[in-house]
Amino acid sequence: MRTYSLAYLTVNTSSAPQAVSMAAELGYGFVGLRLQANAPGAPHQSYLEDVAVQRETLARMKDTGVQVFDLEIIRIGPQFEPLHYRALLEAGAALKARAVLVAADDTDEHRLAQNYARLCEFTKPYGLSADLEFMPWTGVKDAAAALRVVDLAGRPDNAGILVDALHFGRSATRLADIAALPPQLLHYAQMCDAPAGLHFSTDEMIHSARQQRMLPGEGSIDVKGLFAALPADIPVSVEIPEFQRAARLGEKTWARQALQATKQALGDLD
Repeated sequence: MRTYSLAYLTVNTSSAPQAVSMAAELGYGFVGLRLQANAPGAPHQSYLEDVAVQRETLARMKDTGVQVFDLEIIRIGPQFEPLHYRALLEAGAALKARAVLVAADDTDEHRLAQNYARLCEFTKPYGLSADLEFMPWTGVKDAAAALRVVDLAGRPDNAGILVDALHFGRSATRLADIAALPPQLLHYAQMCDAPAGLHFSTDEMIHSARQQRMLPGEGSIDVKGLFAALPADIPVSVEIPEFQRAARLGEKTWARQALQATKQALGDLD
């Protein structure tokens, strides 16, 4: 049976404990949490410096059985220092998370690969894979580039490549590129939909990624073809932020619709 995780961006105003309870009520087995901002001053869930939130999150996980799949976010820039993320990784170990999401902010592929290898080595004792997400406005623009970086890094034991349907549909990535990714590097994938194409500006791509995605079937991304090219049992992170609809419907209703649409697209509805 396929595993589904409620991604942070889908319910981005919910606290970590609220996300766990919501996931349990709606039938998600996991949650994804953003415990460290993706940019200075950017929104994220209060956790690392809030002991009460840590205790409540762990208590709700114990009560519901919902687990944490992935944590966000580590960005690798030219001056990357893994020690900056020690608190995030310690939290991941305490939460028994499986993966940490990694973004590339360095266009020097060889330096990026060296720093990615350092990150994997630093992350390994915490029991987390380091999943490099290709995004067309970053230093790793497509699936082929992600695989090159991982290979240049020596393909560490805990290396991973994260496939997001949005970035598949808005990059030069082909289904053959997805099928060529080694299965051992694919720990989970992110589901959403949107208009596909290579004509979007960076600002438009970032806006869509962070707050205006569509339910599977509403856009023109070949989500069925994408997931057919991925391992059949790959865990699915339901990452479908749509701030206007979530505000109008309420995040719980939106998260329910997102899960139902995802299951329908993947043929998993009862």
